[in-house]
Amino acid sequence: MSNQNLASRDAAVIWHPFTQHQIEPISIPIASGKGAHLFDTDGKKYIDAISSWWVNTHGHGHPYLAEKVYEQALQLEQVIFAGFTHEPAVQLSERLLAHLPANFERVFFSDNGSTAVEVAIKMALQFYHNQGNTKRRKILAFQDAYHGDTFGAMSLGAPSSFNAPFQDMLFEVEFLPSPQDTDACIAAMSAADESYAAFIFEPLIQGAGGMKMYEASTLDTLIQIAREKGILCIADEIMTGFGRTGKWFAMDYLAQKPDIVCFSKGLTGGMMAMGLTLCSEQIFQSFLSDDRRKMMFHSHSFTANPLACAAANASLDLMEKEETWESIARVESRHHEFAATITEHPILKNVRIHGTILAMEVETGEADGYLHSIRDDIYQYFLKEGILMRPLGNTIYILAPYCIEDEDLAYIYGKITAFAQGLI
Repeated sequence: MSNQNLASRDAAVIWHPFTQHQIEPISIPIASGKGAHLFDTDGKKYIDAISSWWVNTHGHGHPYLAEKVYEQALQLEQVIFAGFTHEPAVQLSERLLAHLPANFERVFFSDNGSTAVEVAIKMALQFYHNQGNTKRRKILAFQDAYHGDTFGAMSLGAPSSFNAPFQDMLFEVEFLPSPQDTDACIAAMSAADESYAAFIFEPLIQGAGGMKMYEASTLDTLIQIAREKGILCIADEIMTGFGRTGKWFAMDYLAQKPDIVCFSKGLTGGMMAMGLTLCSEQIFQSFLSDDRRKMMFHSHSFTANPLACAAANASLDLMEKEETWESIARVESRHHEFAATITEHPILKNVRIHGTILAMEVETGEADGYLHSIRDDIYQYFLKEGILMRPLGNTIYILAPYCIEDEDLAYIYGKITAFAQGLI
């Protein structure tokens, strides 16, 4: 079936996410994927430079992931997770905890990143509620934060176009200054009182806020201050987890460890939807009681779905291979080589790298921002050149599958330079 035919049928019945259909009426029909490439129904190839919204770590159509999900589907595809368990979930929990700091001892399953964050906030608030502490009801987050699109997760996001229609319906959150402004951010944290239950953060990189990167030492100080004040610390590793920053997790760069961590996206290698919220034994113990009202009232129909667990276990198999880490190091090295060629470029500014993530802004003479009008020009230019690159306003970034080849990276770098040259 041709692109035009399928796109027309799509436009008649589907409402797409983060899409203004008045000015973006047509979606590109994708027929298949292999490695770092996507292929539309007319056979055109696109380099997936953003891992299809940051989820695909090992490449599309990975035979090992597909094989393991298939094997699990023949064994057990779904079972209620209240009062029942299964090997894939237990195995996944044991394996993940082995890669995390020792203070993490419990794993709670959900369906996606937003709900993993919702669970984390409920854990933190109920931790104090179960102890009879009714004072700690507020949350701290960063300026430019983004933690998802459900109502709780929206509350944690700094006021922006993402949540503007609902702002008066969101719960109270105090936003610390940008962690890039170290002194101001630390001063604000130091002023926090005993009304705060939790501090949530995207460790080292604020993704949707513009791939803004900040120092591990700043976050270490903030966590230490929060802990001294009895404030639980929540790391949103939904984007940064599973090798994106060059280590297993962004928290691996920290001396101070969080109390709760959220995972999704790369967790299953892009195969299946799944969210996880992991916490300390202390937090888990606060929910134990003869009173059922103190239990965790949260679930999803597909909690710990065996197929998703099988995909996550298979992805961990690949993450534990030396070749994967060699690929991660290779991608980071190529990014640095490219960055060195554009440090003095008049249009490309603030070039930055953390692990496999490369980001920069296109200088326009206007303020940077998610709704910057140049976004559509960037997006369409790269699509025409066979590259899926979804800019954050005037912020261009690469967050590709680890299997991406040097030839594809060189092609992307060349097109970034060509686009910028066209603006001079």
